[in-house]
Amino acid sequence: MPLYQPADLNAPVLSQFSLEGKVALVTGGSRGIGRQVVTGLAEAGADVAFIYRTAKDATETAAEISKATGRRVQAYQSDVTKKHDIGRTIERVAAEFGNGRLDIVVANAGVCQNVPSLDYDEETWRNMNSVNYDGVMWTAVAAGKIFKAQGRGNLIITASVSATLVNIPQTQAAYNSSKAGTLQLAKSLAVEWVDFARVNCVSPGYIMTEMLTRQPKELLDLWLSMIPGRRICAPQELKGLYVFLASDAACYMTGSNIVIDGGFTLP
Repeated sequence: MPLYQPADLNAPVLSQFSLEGKVALVTGGSRGIGRQVVTGLAEAGADVAFIYRTAKDATETAAEISKATGRRVQAYQSDVTKKHDIGRTIERVAAEFGNGRLDIVVANAGVCQNVPSLDYDEETWRNMNSVNYDGVMWTAVAAGKIFKAQGRGNLIITASVSATLVNIPQTQAAYNSSKAGTLQLAKSLAVEWVDFARVNCVSPGYIMTEMLTRQPKELLDLWLSMIPGRRICAPQELKGLYVFLASDAACYMTGSNIVIDGGFTLP
């Protein structure tokens, strides 16, 4: 089957961005980038489920986004590092929330920890890779089975500029390598699944999430000095890109990695 093409290629361009009638799922959707992705997909017309692991306010977050957008938004607790757990949860979302369908999946869950490479123990290394790399794979596998059965689907993976460069001065070998693996995984799946799904990556630079605000001011100032855009991105500024990739406006795009970093990777 060839890569999906909309029936009306002459549809007005803004209508191509609509997600009306679509069912979406976002992992790591309770806060930070994930919460903004959930919000953006709902604002574009999709009904959105999101997965969280430990957030205590996930149900309230879902209700707030639903009230603001007028779309169905629901939180599901699961663990992306456990293949069977996340698989069952995604199947449940498709069956119950999606009435048998799931059109868009955003594999966004991720963690970052700065550890000198000679100080890694097995548990620290395993945890970073289990969430950032294995978690993407198990999310993708569960979504891919549904996409293949229905004949069409859309997987978007949150990677990072760290997939293609080495951040300084922090030491984060596990994070960087896990994100690089995720990027290559996305490219591989894009080719393998071209008959029934599109697969693309978003690679953000420094984003003003809770992960960043916990850092010391001198480190933030150093990172800011490296960004040609002279400011750090707000997570709200990413949601339009995810909507684009989820929509028919990007119907011929698969296997791509879109960097959004204020020029950080350019010098």
